[in-house]
Amino acid sequence: MSAIADFSTYKVISPIGSARGDDTHVTVHWLDGRTSPYHLLWLRDNCPCSRCVYSVTREQVVEILDIPEDIQAARVTLTDDGNLDILWQDGHASTYDAGWLRAHAYDEESLAERERLKPKKRLWGSSLAVPAFHYTDVMADDAALLAWLLAVRDTGLSLIHGVPTESGALVPVAKRISFIRESNFGTLFDVQSKVDADSNAYTAFNLPLHTDLPTRELQPGLQFLHCLVNDARGGSSTFVDGFKLAEVLREEDPQSFEILTSLPIEFRNRGRSSDYRYQAPIIALDENQEVTEIRMANFLRGPFSTPPATMPLLYRAYRRFIALTRDDRFRYRQRLEAGQLWCFDNRRALHARDEFDPASGARHFQGCYVDRDELHSRIRVLQR
Repeated sequence: MSAIADFSTYKVISPIGSARGDDTHVTVHWLDGRTSPYHLLWLRDNCPCSRCVYSVTREQVVEILDIPEDIQAARVTLTDDGNLDILWQDGHASTYDAGWLRAHAYDEESLAERERLKPKKRLWGSSLAVPAFHYTDVMADDAALLAWLLAVRDTGLSLIHGVPTESGALVPVAKRISFIRESNFGTLFDVQSKVDADSNAYTAFNLPLHTDLPTRELQPGLQFLHCLVNDARGGSSTFVDGFKLAEVLREEDPQSFEILTSLPIEFRNRGRSSDYRYQAPIIALDENQEVTEIRMANFLRGPFSTPPATMPLLYRAYRRFIALTRDDRFRYRQRLEAGQLWCFDNRRALHARDEFDPASGARHFQGCYVDRDELHSRIRVLQR
């Protein structure tokens, strides 16, 4: 019988000292002094045995209504190797790995500990030392790959040097994470000045700070921009940390922060053969009121639509946020050269491009997207 229904392994932080069952819980006393109660229904719901979990997929095959709500334990013991063993009154037997139990404990101390151990976002401004990596390392060494992905996760912006300058060379880099997300601009898109441009990105204009595809229900998570050639005058890149701006706004102007986290704004991308529109607040928060996403592209913004009483407040808040994006304290600037590649969190790092002169030389970037879920999945697999 398996004691863990997972592809991961779990370190035993502390051995189980003792375990005691009653009518509603099994209470585990750990040797480091922590006490963790587990509801009987929770334990039976998470039984890892082969009758409850298919060993090939590690996915549950029992459903919650297959388990009596008043399930009772007939016997609670510890195995010789320190795991928790439960014989249920209906004859079912479950064994729980001690490391897994500790990792999923939901007593207040354990919940607080897991919250403290969550990865922390590194907020930044103009003085950022951008995490930089080399193409050959990222492509050949999983340790270097993991270091790069952790930097992207925590900082939201990274630079890779030494990428071949052939068309499509960024594809294998992106696929070191996972599959590429396709959009109406294609799987791989060419960022060049075009006469028949279907986006301001494909002109030589100044492109203000923005996130890509705010017109979609789910904005792309990661964006890759690879420089094949950059001989034109102008065209430097600017980045700002949208999470940093949101925190500054929260501290300095709580009313504007509240407006931008609650009032939906419509963004529109109207092409010759497509018409994408989506409404959402500019700043998204999670259940703990932490910033999780920025949605911004002024050149794709539709007219504000909010009751008359809140229209002035919305304009004030929006202008305040745009003013922060123009504040030099928060703007990181760098010109991308041939063979370099930006990879950044598109739902966090706003990016911009200076106007450039297409008559002064060639400028050709290629880009693609990978969703943020794929980044997190790859990190977890590499950390097993």
